[in-house]
Amino acid sequence: MAAQLIDGKTISKTLRQQVAQAVQTRKQQHRSVPGLAVILVGKNSASEVYVQKKQDACQEVGMQSYLYRLPESANQQELIELIEQLNSATEIHGILVQLPLPEHIHTAQLLEMIVPYKDVDGFHPYNMGRLAQRIPLLRPCTPKGIISLIDHCGIELKGLDAVVVGASNIVGRPMALELLLAGCSVSITHRFTRDLESYVRRADVLVVGVGKPNLIQGEWIKPGAIVIDVGITRDAQGQLKGDVEFDEAAKRAGWITPVPGGVGPMTVASLLENTLHAAELTDS
Repeated sequence: MAAQLIDGKTISKTLRQQVAQAVQTRKQQHRSVPGLAVILVGKNSASEVYVQKKQDACQEVGMQSYLYRLPESANQQELIELIEQLNSATEIHGILVQLPLPEHIHTAQLLEMIVPYKDVDGFHPYNMGRLAQRIPLLRPCTPKGIISLIDHCGIELKGLDAVVVGASNIVGRPMALELLLAGCSVSITHRFTRDLESYVRRADVLVVGVGKPNLIQGEWIKPGAIVIDVGITRDAQGQLKGDVEFDEAAKRAGWITPVPGGVGPMTVASLLENTLHAAELTDS
């Protein structure tokens, strides 16, 4: 069996085009242009790359992007005051704090300072709670993007056994909630899980987001399974690797995402969708 490749680049392009059309329609109706504010603290090379991608994506679909750079020495109060300012700014529909933040910053407090209807990362307890209660508003971008990937492949999730490897607040936990919402039976595994292999072997849907190259051996994959690899790490040779042993897994899976070019582009596309949704919520 050779797995069908889930092309995140192509699917995300379709989603971006849909967002661009919706933004153009808002402009024709003389409604406000969706605006995304990104807060970047310090100089982290990976964060710089991610922020640039988000700004480029906004420009591509006709949205406004606003970048707020703060030095590494910025304190909690400075960030709180900036978020409060952006919360009340009518031209700003979405607020994103680029993670990770410096160690002296209390991240959870800052994320809770963002008003829920501008929380385009979907990390606020209000938005996570709505997802848990099956009434999602703004959904965490990576899990949302993964569901979009699967939907675009025409895969019916209802009744499938899903396993999520990794229990982070950004991917693992909200991903489990998304899969529950889609009708899966869900198991969440993490660093304390005993016998990870046994969970993986019975998964109809496997989502892995740990950041450990080749953590999941290809031979563990259930024949015909849907394999979504969120992990991305650069090895000693400079090559990007996922958490799943791709070549062997692709021989057994029914569907599989590549690294890179799978989940990553969908995360940015979902951010654009969330920003548009946030603008629609205020309808300004």
